[in-house]
Amino acid sequence: MITVKVVGGGLAGTEAAYQLLKRGFGVDLYEMRPEVMTPAHRTGELAELVCSNSLKSTDIGTAQGLLKKEMAMLGAMIPECAMRAAVPAGGALAVDREAFSREAERTLGEFDNFRLVREEVTEITPDTVIATGPLTSDKLYAAIDGYTGGGRLHFYDAVAPIVTLDSVDMSKAFYSSRYGKGSADYLNCPMNEEQYKAFRTELVNAERVILREFEKGDVFEGCMPVEVMAARGEDALRFGPLRPVGIRDAEGNRYYAIVQLRSEDNEGRLANIVGFQTNLTFPEQRRVFGMIPALEKAEFVRYGVMHRNTFLKAPGLLRDDFMLEGSEGVYFAGQMTGVEGYMESAMSGMLAGIGMARRLLSKPPITLPLTTMCGSLAKYVASYAGDYQPMHVSFALVPPLDGKVKGKAERKLAYAERALADLGRYLEEIKEV
Repeated sequence: MITVKVVGGGLAGTEAAYQLLKRGFGVDLYEMRPEVMTPAHRTGELAELVCSNSLKSTDIGTAQGLLKKEMAMLGAMIPECAMRAAVPAGGALAVDREAFSREAERTLGEFDNFRLVREEVTEITPDTVIATGPLTSDKLYAAIDGYTGGGRLHFYDAVAPIVTLDSVDMSKAFYSSRYGKGSADYLNCPMNEEQYKAFRTELVNAERVILREFEKGDVFEGCMPVEVMAARGEDALRFGPLRPVGIRDAEGNRYYAIVQLRSEDNEGRLANIVGFQTNLTFPEQRRVFGMIPALEKAEFVRYGVMHRNTFLKAPGLLRDDFMLEGSEGVYFAGQMTGVEGYMESAMSGMLAGIGMARRLLSKPPITLPLTTMCGSLAKYVASYAGDYQPMHVSFALVPPLDGKVKGKAERKLAYAERALADLGRYLEEIKEV
């Protein structure tokens, strides 16, 4: 029996282990806790949830609900453990943390070919899944950095929010280049003096995320949070990311301040708010950034974050089954790959585990339909051409529907129905589950 090493006992690592175990492989799961703790974890339990206990919606008309359904079709363990440890949470799936961890460890422990090793791993060997998350130990970090060619690891996120372009109020926005130079690639969202001053006041006083001690060192060295810049003076933003000089609309009007949006994907469906890296809480981002007239009803695909998050610059480095290109069966999974969220991490572990098993069985790699949440996020990880930053599942990542569907809810349900049908056909074709 072939035994595979899985490094990291979080959601991604335990899911990868499960996929290998149920296909008949031995698994040595290495988890350094509790012998070596991280600044965020509190226990040595497997699949410990360090932030919220919510795994988000179960409605297939949402990206998160569809992701769970797809994972169930692929035979994932984490959603099943979550259902057995669920607590009342309306339309969301929330869990009793301790019960959830027990379920994950119990499920893996039922396999005779499973071994849990409480040791820190400091080197990379063939046929290994690495799922050590954003708090990877220093020694393993150095090993990964060297193994992947150097310079492909990031220490922290400093990410501006991303919105869907079709949710921007175009009656209050316009494309234009500064001083008319070059192509008009930026979408400008203007504000008058009254709007700007009200926005700045709310921005400065908005609720912020409380940084953990381990995040307070160098997280702001590379770029300043927009709210910190705003606090430096009335016009600090107007001399920074909201600088209006040289920008006029089609009628030649000038504005007091201008927020710019920059395209985030090749299809022109997503845009980031330029210079708006932030440490505001997500509800405050929705409220305060919604004060920008053109963004009053904007749909946020990803909120801004600033926190430590060790992740690979994965495009061109990882395949869409999460194997390192050109390696001897070295797979990465979880937040290390640039996926964002509990279920997204588990999903990447699932694909890495399936991918490893298929490789060892001399089967072709799994490539899920791009219409699915799993397949579209895997493609983002493997081949995104823009400024690569952590991402969660979103309908904005999948190809457009063939025909127009009226209504947002109806459109999302149509996306879901297409995804489930395509995934069902693909799984029947490859005879994987």
